[in-house]
Formats: sequence, C-alpha cells, structure tokens
Amino acid sequence: MSVSDEIFRRALSRLAAGVSIVSTGSTGNRRGVTATAVCSVSAGPPTILACVNTATGTCKMIQEKGLFAINLLAEHHKPVAEVFAGRGGLQGEDRFEHGDWIAGDLHDLPILGSALAALECRVDNMVEAGTHAVFFGVIESAYFAENPPLIFHDGRFHVLPMSAAAA
Repeated sequence: MSVSDEIFRRALSRLAAGVSIVSTGSTGNRRGVTATAVCSVSAGPPTILACVNTATGTCKMIQEKGLFAINLLAEHHKPVAEVFAGRGGLQGEDRFEHGDWIAGDLHDLPILGSALAALECRVDNMVEAGTHAVFFGVIESAYFAENPPLIFHDGRFHVLPMSAAAA
C-alpha cells in the first residue's frame, strides 16, 4: 500500500532543494521547465540526473534530441523560476523571453547566462517512473557564475542568508 498523492506532496515539500531549469532545443524552438529533482550521479564519467514530467513538451523534446541543459538558479532568478514552473500561463518558446538566455557553445542548448552553473548534457539513459522520465545525462560542457542559490522548501522559493551562501 502506498500513501496518497496529498501525503506524498506534503512530506516531500519538507525537503529543501536547489532550483534548476531543465532546458532543451535550439534557438526558435526551445522548451524548459523548473525542476527540483536534479542531482549528481557520478564523477566518472560526470553524470547528472533530472526528473521531467512525461506530459511536458520539454520531456518529449529531450527524448527526440537526446540533449538537455541543467541551469542552476541564483536568488535573482525567482521570477524566471515562476515562469518556467508554469505560473503565468506561458509555454514553449514564450518562456524564454524571461531571463538572459544564450545558446550553448557545444550543442546550441538554451543556457541561462547568469546561472550559478549551466551544464550541457547528452542523454545516456532514460527510465520512466510513474508520471516522470528520469534522464541520466553525461555532462559535456559547463558554465559558471557567482551568486547565492535559489532554494525551494515547503511550497515556496527561498534564498539562503548571505552568511550561509558564502560559507
């Protein structure tokens, strides 16, 4: 027997997580979603995973292209995170009007220029689990910026105090 969706969401809302935008596509045909289910897998080879709802255009495009980017968000990206989480109703390419998006050097993937880090990844494996696809991506390129991180906890976005962010 498993717990209800409500209990599951309530329990997992207690898990503080970094906020990312998983993006794919190329200029003129891009997709992206806000995600907290992103984590490192291995340093050899450098591999990360991202969980993306299978009902999204982002998931479908990652499956087609075999490429995606992880954009780790900074505190000033809260409005961008809101847009890519679907708040405000924008979809597809229209979401990219928010944020300083550039084309990645390696695969032309959408990269948030001021992200804490942005990683261009090639899909190595995919596993479907319930409503989501878990994409395992080998990191082929990385970009960096210095800013305090954006965190998601208890259903809201938060910023770490400067003393914690600088530690």
